[in-house]
Amino acid sequence: MDASEIKKKLDEEIKLFPYLKSYPKLSENVFLASGAKIIGDVEIGPDSSVWYNTVIRGDVNYIRIGSLTNIQDCSMLHVTSGKYPLNIGNMVTIGHSVTLHGCTIKDLCLIGMGAVVLDGAVVEEKALVAAGSVVKPNFVVPGGKLVAGVPAKIVRDLTDIELNDFEKSALRYKKYTEITIESLRNISK
Repeated sequence: MDASEIKKKLDEEIKLFPYLKSYPKLSENVFLASGAKIIGDVEIGPDSSVWYNTVIRGDVNYIRIGSLTNIQDCSMLHVTSGKYPLNIGNMVTIGHSVTLHGCTIKDLCLIGMGAVVLDGAVVEEKALVAAGSVVKPNFVVPGGKLVAGVPAKIVRDLTDIELNDFEKSALRYKKYTEITIESLRNISK
């Protein structure tokens, strides 16, 4: 397949879908990678990114995602009808293949690869959920803490280096977005 065929397929790809009377709302500079599907009552803040094959399904409740937040490849974001929406703050990193369901993730957090955060759970500001962990319903992950395990338990305080890396992670993904967009632009040259 040559570059013009690739560009045509990318331009034709449908990524945003209505649900009843709700349609996703994207702020400026939101990047949606190929395969991303955004459905229903979803709002995404400026400079955020949704990576390959991620599904954000705001059908039976709403989903709100802040600015400079990255939702990495193959993640699944959903809600519980009439009870638990999904709220994600600013400068949050959601790792590959994460499942978030009807929970709240506050600003400057990192949810590790393959983690699951369930209904009513709250991840407070500057908290880290380790890869592969399951945060059970209504559990609160305190700010400045690392949780790990199945079910997730508080393991330790985060180091100063870890606390400072939340913002750096968000800014890295803004840069990855810029590089990816530039690479896609080069297809048509």
